[in-house]
Amino acid sequence: MIPIRNRKKTLKVTVEEMRNFAFAYVEKYAPSKQQLKTYLLKKYLKTSVPNVRKQDVTNLIDIVLSDLEKNKFINDKFYSDSKAKSMIQRGSSLNKIRYYLIGKGINNQYIKETVEKIQDENSDQDFFSAIKLCKKKRIGPARTEENRSLFYKKDISILARNGFDFETSKKVMEIEKDDYDRIIKLL
Repeated sequence: MIPIRNRKKTLKVTVEEMRNFAFAYVEKYAPSKQQLKTYLLKKYLKTSVPNVRKQDVTNLIDIVLSDLEKNKFINDKFYSDSKAKSMIQRGSSLNKIRYYLIGKGINNQYIKETVEKIQDENSDQDFFSAIKLCKKKRIGPARTEENRSLFYKKDISILARNGFDFETSKKVMEIEKDDYDRIIKLL
């Protein structure tokens, strides 16, 4: 039997489809609430369902998102904590983490709690993240002694582009090679 293509979709069918798309996306990517909302909106604008207004689709998306949030499939607080933890392991600064989470549409309250939690666990987190970045990029104290002064400006600018303030960058750049090696062994 050949399916009929011009069949009108009811809002109930649309909500079920949207819920299925959302489940598939959540299973694959573990997104924030805003990322999932953007995905679903793009998906339905692309399919251009006839006789359905954009406002109705937005309302349906909000219903699906609140349902997913109520059933704990999406949780922005958990997303914020887990992303921050993984970014710290990669050597990202607190500023970089903060702006990344803002870009993903996370609530400011969750971002503030996450950053405060990180600072409570380790008061000088940016310093250790900068050390990790130096090891990863082979800059600053990871360079040989004769090349450190030649690349000082370049290394400071790399640290600045990764969100570290000047004081932290300067502190990391002035570390002796032996101290750097001891810190790396502890990390």
